[in-house]
Amino acid sequence: GGWLLLQNCHLGLEFLSELMDTITTRESMSEDFRTWITTEAHPKFPITLLQSSIKFTNDPPQGVKAGLKRTYSAITQDLLEVSKIPQWKPLLYAVAFLHTTVQERRKFGPLGWNIPYEFNQADFTASVQFVQNHLNDMDVKRGVNWSCVHYMLGEVQYGGRVTDDLDKVLLNTYARVWFGEHMFSEKFCFYKDYVIPKGKTVEDYLQYIEQLPVIDTPEVFGLHPNADITYQTNLANETLSTIVSIQPKDSSAGGGETREAVVQRLADEMLEKLPPDYNPHEVKAQLQKMGAIQPINIFLRQEIDRMQHVISRVRTTLADLKLAIDGTIIMSEELQDALDSMYDARIPKLWFRISWESATLGFWFTELLERNQQFSSWLQDGRPNLFWMTGFFNPQGFLTAMRQETTRMNLAKGWALDSVVLHNEVTKMMKEDVVGPPPADIGGVYIYGLYLEGAGWDRRNSKLVESPPKV
Repeated sequence: GGWLLLQNCHLGLEFLSELMDTITTRESMSEDFRTWITTEAHPKFPITLLQSSIKFTNDPPQGVKAGLKRTYSAITQDLLEVSKIPQWKPLLYAVAFLHTTVQERRKFGPLGWNIPYEFNQADFTASVQFVQNHLNDMDVKRGVNWSCVHYMLGEVQYGGRVTDDLDKVLLNTYARVWFGEHMFSEKFCFYKDYVIPKGKTVEDYLQYIEQLPVIDTPEVFGLHPNADITYQTNLANETLSTIVSIQPKDSSAGGGETREAVVQRLADEMLEKLPPDYNPHEVKAQLQKMGAIQPINIFLRQEIDRMQHVISRVRTTLADLKLAIDGTIIMSEELQDALDSMYDARIPKLWFRISWESATLGFWFTELLERNQQFSSWLQDGRPNLFWMTGFFNPQGFLTAMRQETTRMNLAKGWALDSVVLHNEVTKMMKEDVVGPPPADIGGVYIYGLYLEGAGWDRRNSKLVESPPKV
């Protein structure tokens, strides 16, 4: 009749199958017996065990109100009164607000943090302990050493997890703007209506937190209001993708066409349109004609190698999938994923890992043909007058190769690669107007295919403007 607790079971998945057999094959078992399992989400977790269990998830609270409420629910009155220094309670609340903010920004993806960091309760506890120790050791005449507070919060306590330089700048900015003598003035606020409350008990703070909005504008965290559009769009796409992935996958669909028949027909169409493989000898010969050691031609060779890898993988997957549908070979896990994904118009994982992002399988395959067309025409007809920048696997490598070529052309002028910087100029020409490369005295290349997010382009006046609102 006891309870069994197994923790971190994602580290011992093989044992879980044994556990399932033990529980299901046992002849007699107490009705009071329970097995608790804690685990992280894992794709190979035994599905039968998951389906027969009652699931609980422990997700971080959404929003400033929920985050602060959770934090202050764990704060005791003793902690609130641990210091008699007047700066203690406002600083404690400010650290709690910072803790909620750094966690809340994660939901905005790369707009919030370039790298998603696992900030947790330990960061908050360590920061509170530092503030408490600092105030205890503080010289009353000199006051709080804000440089020390900024450094400890932005570089050590929370900053210790941060590896990206721009993320570190953001965190240090929060520490500098929210922590200082100005935070004790009546006019201070994190954002309008988000102030530091004055209270004597934990209940006072919880009552104030209860009045905060349930849904926060992204501006509370220093983000543009449009960030919420991106977040809601990604959340909806993720939800719909999950719904599609768990829908029944029976072979028959009433009197209509079966899943296998639909995918087989799609595979035939894609194989028919798929470009032929590149001949290594022909590629080498063409590059020799154009100058194989020129940086941009070396870049072309690398791009063709990656495109050939994608074409080969697509061709092999489609051929194997057709054989598996016919029953000639066994349907592997990867082929099953390809079948399910193609039926749902999604990109199979096998292809996505070696290629690029796209909204649907149709757009992805069209882009494959267009990318390949750029490389093949470049190889056969020579260097193009303008380049589709977003059609490259490694756009940064293209820019580096262009800088190298430009530097070599101007060696007589004393140019060095380290001192050459990129300069961009938006022309008023359309793609069809480009009939040759840029003038020799200017150098560089013409590119197209870039897009703006959150802004529009005024072609007449050559400047950025507000983008028209999306309806």
